[in-house]
Amino acid sequence: MGHHHGHHHGHHHHGDASSKRIGLAFWLNFFFTIIEFIGGVLTNSTAIIADAVHDLGDSLSLGLSWLLNKLGAKQATTGFTYGYKRFSLLGALINAIVLLAGSTWVLFEAIPRLTDPVMPNTEGMIYLAILGVVVNGFAAFKLSAGETLNERVLNWHLLEDVLGWVAVLIGAIVMTFVDWPIIDPLLSIAFTAFILINVVRNLIETLKLFSQANPNPQLYQEVQDAIRAVEQVANIHHMHLWSLDGESHVLTAHVELTEDFNDSEHYFAVKEAINQAVADFDIFHTTIELEFKSEACRLD
Repeated sequence: MGHHHGHHHGHHHHGDASSKRIGLAFWLNFFFTIIEFIGGVLTNSTAIIADAVHDLGDSLSLGLSWLLNKLGAKQATTGFTYGYKRFSLLGALINAIVLLAGSTWVLFEAIPRLTDPVMPNTEGMIYLAILGVVVNGFAAFKLSAGETLNERVLNWHLLEDVLGWVAVLIGAIVMTFVDWPIIDPLLSIAFTAFILINVVRNLIETLKLFSQANPNPQLYQEVQDAIRAVEQVANIHHMHLWSLDGESHVLTAHVELTEDFNDSEHYFAVKEAINQAVADFDIFHTTIELEFKSEACRLD
């Protein structure tokens, strides 16, 4: 018992460390995003405002991951029988809407400037960009210690931010020496296009999962083949595979057997064989109903 307790404690501690790292990265990013919006307005730079929108999206992702890290540990309840995994989809949806709104706003600001570019305050831009590289770099460095999928994804986001700031820095340095104010709106449009491509991709994925689409057609086929390969299985129908959050999948199926078993031992052996067939796949929750040959399916 003592051993088990120790193991559990270790696991819990790991979750805490992950939560602390994500929390730190969130606050850093959040405060910095506010500084950026103010800085973007003061330096009159649409590139910085575009980067601020990108950072705002990442702050939201970080905040959401932090919250889910805390919620995810909670057990399922009678209200939320599947637990809280679906909240990440809801978060992804909110995040996408915020980024779409922000990106649209940036394009409205930047596109008119292409025809009539205004020279931003390049000195202010340089200072902000250096700060941006440092803050996001530090947050990315902190998260790089994490092993969870969540932390790895967030780490990529922060590295993207660092690259965005490097681009702003280079643009500002060029504009200091050369009178090319058009660099500023061009940079902001490039950032925004990058944000939009990612947002649309994630949004399609999120909406598919919300619609309980099959998250992995190949997995579906493999599971079906594995169950069919069990000796006493005649057929499978009403097989559904959907996903709570893109990682935790749920499977339900009706499995028709080739005969009626009159002894329970035989029945349990088949049941065990089917469970073994499914156990090889990483599925969060499975419900399989066995039907005897003489039995009519109640859903037909």
